[in-house]
Amino acid sequence: MGINKKVRMNRLFGRARCLDVAIDHGVCNEPSFLEGLEDMAGVVAQLVAAGPDAIQMNYGQADLLQSLPGKDKPALVMRIDMGNPYNKTRHRSMWAILQNEAEPLIGALEMDAACVVVNLFMLPDEPDLFRQCVHNIARVRADCERYGLPLMIEPLAMLPNSERGGYMVDGDPEKIVTLTRLASEMGADIIKADPTTDPNDFHRVVAAARCPVLVRGGGREDLRAVFDKSAALMAQGAAGMVYGRNIYQHSNPRAVVRGLMAIIHENADGAAAWELYQQE
Repeated sequence: MGINKKVRMNRLFGRARCLDVAIDHGVCNEPSFLEGLEDMAGVVAQLVAAGPDAIQMNYGQADLLQSLPGKDKPALVMRIDMGNPYNKTRHRSMWAILQNEAEPLIGALEMDAACVVVNLFMLPDEPDLFRQCVHNIARVRADCERYGLPLMIEPLAMLPNSERGGYMVDGDPEKIVTLTRLASEMGADIIKADPTTDPNDFHRVVAAARCPVLVRGGGREDLRAVFDKSAALMAQGAAGMVYGRNIYQHSNPRAVVRGLMAIIHENADGAAAWELYQQE
């Protein structure tokens, strides 16, 4: 890994592990994702005050973070792709494209991002969507090496839309491990992976990655259960979390961040994190 990439990785993993709060949901074209993100400037200010390691955003909103003064604000993780698998109904044509086809990294470089993130969707009966994601990753990987930008790949093995609606996780460890291995083979510096249905299987995902693995939060769940699951996944070797709706859709995101940071950086269990949350 070149020095430029190491410098940027240090912004994310300066404390060895990382909590990345994702608020990049505006490109998903899914109304339910936007609850809690109506006032982006306010959300960013609140999250900066909460002090996670990173905030995940798109180019069009990244200035809200990077224009803030001071050197201690969270690192910027920038999403550089978008797609349409997020809706409850299956679309006639499923697609995933880079937000800037000509120069995919230019916005991340302009905004001094510490990392870029790209999806690797695997949906049943959607081989062309998968092919598009592979193409996107292949398109940006060499540029990431050239410019020293760490590449986060987000392998997502999804259930059929007919089972529980759109964008639902398939927690089968065989599928997650296989897709994680593919992301590693394609040159991921960081992998954002779904949790396995049984958290005790997650060490297999970590072993397949050969790079830091951050756990994807997915849809909003009961917070006490989120803390317990997060602690179990960290015990399996995860390097941190990328949580969005489980933070920004709660009434007190700062308190949720406090609990998760304790799990990630202080090895707190779910009960201790819940107690910290309640103290806020």
